[in-house]
Amino acid sequence: MSTTTHDRHPAVRFDPAAGPRLIGPSDGKAVDLGALGIRFMAWSEETGGGFSLVEHPIPPHHLCAPLHRHSNEDEYSFVLEGRMGAQLGDDVVYADAGDFVFKPRDQWHTFWNAGDTPCRILEIIAPGGFERFFEEMAAGAGTPDEVGARYGLEFDFDSVPTLCERHGLKFPLAV
Repeated sequence: MSTTTHDRHPAVRFDPAAGPRLIGPSDGKAVDLGALGIRFMAWSEETGGGFSLVEHPIPPHHLCAPLHRHSNEDEYSFVLEGRMGAQLGDDVVYADAGDFVFKPRDQWHTFWNAGDTPCRILEIIAPGGFERFFEEMAAGAGTPDEVGARYGLEFDFDSVPTLCERHGLKFPLAV
């Protein structure tokens, strides 16, 4: 698992009295977890715990994660560019730039780049805090199951071969 990190703005509670906060396209901490990039844009600490915001760049035809479910948070994906595929329960949806996909807690789901070009999504995680899962994984703080357990996250690693075959995907992380 390769990781890259760029951190120009540490996580502190946003204070509007300090003036505007602007995060440019290359600002913030960024990590790479194989088929899933993560650029941290708003940490839970900055939003009073209400949400966190990350950007996910995804290479063409790559699965981001095995089927998984969160017990503590909902995820909202806004497609900035490219085409995202997602399995939500038993349903498969495709979202293009400008589309918004809701992934509720307690629902088995996964997502991938369903196109031939890069895909980028903004992921709103509510309530915030789950962004720390990505940070811990990039730091090598344990296996996905170990780190996931700390965040109420379950994985179905057996789903990877079927997802890859069914949707013509690659999943570079060993499971």
